[in-house]
Amino acid sequence: MSFEAVKLVLSAEETAHLAVLDANKNALASVEEAKKAGMEKVASTLARAESEIAHLVRLSDQKATQQAQELASSTANRLATLRVRAERRLQSAAQLIFERIVNL
Repeated sequence: MSFEAVKLVLSAEETAHLAVLDANKNALASVEEAKKAGMEKVASTLARAESEIAHLVRLSDQKATQQAQELASSTANRLATLRVRAERRLQSAAQLIFERIVNL
């Protein structure tokens, strides 16, 4: 092989080696860019999920408060009804006791 042919092969090998190094560099840059984009997406999704959870907690608290108020109102109404019936029965019982004592 002539000296020129050897130089040409060495030059081609160096060019190929530089191309491989450049491809590796580009691949590493692409991987880093993909990692960065992935981490940004994860952070964005996490923030959106936290916001949605906070919203759902607020809705749940509002619904629980509303249900507690409805239950308290319902309980107060039942209590008032029972109190009125008890007072009527008390009057009726008092009158019955009075009649029995007077008729003795």
